[in-house]
Amino acid sequence: MSADILDGRALARTIRAKIAAETAALVARTGQMPGLSVVLVEGDPASQVYVKNKEAAAREVGMAGAVVRLPGDVAQAALLAVIDQLNGDPAVHGILVQLPLPGHLDERAVIERIAPGKDVDGFHPENLGLLAQGFPRFTPCTPLGIRALLIASGVSTRGCRAVVLGRSRIVGLPMALLLMQKGEGGDATVTVCHTATPDPRSIAREADLLIVAVGRPEHVTAGWVKPGAVVVDVGIHRGEGGKLKGDVDFADVAPVASWITPVPGGVGPMTIAMLLENTLKAARLARGEPTDS
Repeated sequence: MSADILDGRALARTIRAKIAAETAALVARTGQMPGLSVVLVEGDPASQVYVKNKEAAAREVGMAGAVVRLPGDVAQAALLAVIDQLNGDPAVHGILVQLPLPGHLDERAVIERIAPGKDVDGFHPENLGLLAQGFPRFTPCTPLGIRALLIASGVSTRGCRAVVLGRSRIVGLPMALLLMQKGEGGDATVTVCHTATPDPRSIAREADLLIVAVGRPEHVTAGWVKPGAVVVDVGIHRGEGGKLKGDVDFADVAPVASWITPVPGGVGPMTIAMLLENTLKAARLARGEPTDS
């Protein structure tokens, strides 16, 4: 057996082209361009790259992409004041604060300060609560991208045993909630493994669908994977010589799995595509227009 590739890069291109067309139609109809503002507190080199990519992607699809750069020693009150300003700006439909934040800042307070209707990252408690209730408004972008990739590839989740390795509110928790939603891309039976889970490897081996978000390079090997399982690797790490690798040992697992995401080119491009989709949705919701969900 050799796994088929879940090609996030190719699907993201298709989605971004669709978003560009819909954005152009919205601008032509209303005269208003969807606006995405990314707040970057300087300090993390990787965040600099991620923010640059998000800004470029927004502009590529015809949105107003702006970055608010703040010094690494910015005070909590000053950061919250920036968010308040963006909350009150009608030209800004989506607000994203790039994580992680420096240790002196209260990340929870920052996320909760973002207006829920502009929280295109989907991390605000109100948006996570809506997802948990089965009425999602803005779903965190990485889980949303994973679901879109599974659906587009014809991977059925209905009735499947899904195991999520990791319980972060950015990936693991919302991924589990999304897989439990009714309808396409959901209806799975979900187990979440975390640092207190005894023998997560044996649980992972029961999975028809294995989502790996543990933050450890090549942690999951073939012995963790049920033959024929679908494996989604959320991790990204820079190894020797700058080579990127994931949380899954791709070379070891690919011969066992039926489908697998590569790193790079799997989940990452889908995350940005879903950020653009959420921003377009936010612009429509701000006008009182209907959306798909």
